[in-house]
Amino acid sequence: MPKREGAVHVATTERTYGGKVYRTHLLRRTYREGGKVKHVTLANISYLPEHVIELVRGALKGEAYLPAGSALEIKRSLPHGHVAAVLGTARKVGLDGIIASQPSRKRDLVLAMVAGRVLDPGSKLQTARSLDPRTATSTLGEVLGVAGADEDELYEAMDWLLQRQARIEGKLARRHLAGGSLVLYDISASYYTGSCCPLAQYGHAGRGKKKGFPQIKYGLLCNAHGCPVAVEVFQGNAADPTTLSSQIKKIRRRFGLERVVLVGDRGMITAARIEDELKPTQGLDWITALRAPQIRKLAEEGVVQPSLFDQRDLAEVTSPDYPGERLIACRNPYLAEERARTREELLQATEEKLAGVVEATRRQRRPLRGKENIALRVGKVIDKHKVGKHFRLTFSEDGFTYERDERKISEEAALDGIYVIRTSVRAEEFTPEGTVRAYKGLSAVEHAFRCLKSVDLRVEPVGHRRPDRVRAHIFLCMLAYYLEWHMRSALAPMLFDDEDWALAQSLRESAVSPAVRSPKAARKAARKVTEDGLPVHSFHSLLADLSTVAKNRVCASPSLRQARGVEFDLLTIPTPLQLKALDLLGVSLSL
Repeated sequence: MPKREGAVHVATTERTYGGKVYRTHLLRRTYREGGKVKHVTLANISYLPEHVIELVRGALKGEAYLPAGSALEIKRSLPHGHVAAVLGTARKVGLDGIIASQPSRKRDLVLAMVAGRVLDPGSKLQTARSLDPRTATSTLGEVLGVAGADEDELYEAMDWLLQRQARIEGKLARRHLAGGSLVLYDISASYYTGSCCPLAQYGHAGRGKKKGFPQIKYGLLCNAHGCPVAVEVFQGNAADPTTLSSQIKKIRRRFGLERVVLVGDRGMITAARIEDELKPTQGLDWITALRAPQIRKLAEEGVVQPSLFDQRDLAEVTSPDYPGERLIACRNPYLAEERARTREELLQATEEKLAGVVEATRRQRRPLRGKENIALRVGKVIDKHKVGKHFRLTFSEDGFTYERDERKISEEAALDGIYVIRTSVRAEEFTPEGTVRAYKGLSAVEHAFRCLKSVDLRVEPVGHRRPDRVRAHIFLCMLAYYLEWHMRSALAPMLFDDEDWALAQSLRESAVSPAVRSPKAARKAARKVTEDGLPVHSFHSLLADLSTVAKNRVCASPSLRQARGVEFDLLTIPTPLQLKALDLLGVSLSL
């Protein structure tokens, strides 16, 4: 019977001699002859490096290998690591399920806009272009399956989201609020670029930050830790206290919370709102602060005196003007020093401007004359720094004089650093120190506004023409901050944020004293490295670092005919810092 050609393969044998293991790799041809399998050794390739032997073994099994160097090309490279971090966190905290329990394209489009606001905030047109495969700036559209969505589709998804806002906020309230919860409420504003939206109105000059532009206002509800729960948009000229009634209805009726402590600042929870809206509502207590005239009245009545703070920095006092309520007077010496320094600087700046007016009345060429003209010029500068009440002015037809009113300055200085917390919460529930800490919790809402309006999420400028689109835009930004809040909490060991918040609170001298850093946070701030030697980042710069993990689309060179059409994805190998961030978030690069 003739001998037939057989298969060639690499045969590996092992033998032990003298306590050592010897491995032999033989190139063999196997064939069948006369019903028997026979082997022919073609070569001994044991002397070759192990990786070369494996290549030979694979090639004989039919695997195709491309020449190194010019064989492979990178067809496209898209940033992916920050997308994996953001979307992975969104899914981990269940944000997709909060938006809608059933998967849908609109839900994915909303999630893309929320994640896009965290990754690279911009207009809806910019977001649409970032999802377009031709102009994509990340793998966001590809991962969510919404690549190619245009701005019209995004606007439709925003309209869909706004219809679900009450339901979504209800889910967030059930997750982050409970009976007896502290609820923090504050309001801010962003400037508006346009002239067609009825929500955009000219309001308080300090709110929208942009002189000459109208603004829109929005109120944010958070839990005691600063986690956002709900947001509502108001006209730009709405007074802060007028926004309170809708929040009370939301907390009691929509969220169904029977017992709540509402915390708001002195400009929000006013005496009128307390009498008309808060006191009549069963199960609703509040914590706020008194305004300066109210504190001054208490000082004149002898209720609040500097001697209260000789041995301590807070004291609970009573006043017949506030029956059934508690007043906690506090004095912060650091705040007192700051206010004294600021007052002196403002007084000096005002004196410089007044001196300029005096010089104008004494100049030889065209001097300023006339009591009315002089008073008009003085009026333009005297209240620029809000310290005109501290000056005594005397006018004449050919000049004027000014001097500080030392009595008024001394009266105001006596109350420097003193503030009074007003609350209806009983002492059995909140100690004086606990009440002060609860009021200071409003700083968490202020931090949320800074993230919304600064480099993180850039809620402004608002440019949508339709009020519903403005509301949807603000709600999208709130959901983006909800996502960022969870990411910051997980990534705190790598950020300049304090990861030992409870320890830092315990290290404070008292509830009134300034906040202090925990030892870990202090070391991070001083050394700029973490406990394991990695660079400390801001949230924004850490996302930028994660974005360097790219998804590369690799293809074979066109010159290789046998490998035409071969394409595959290859991820960048993450650095130790990137691996640490992904580990803290509990997510992986594969989505």
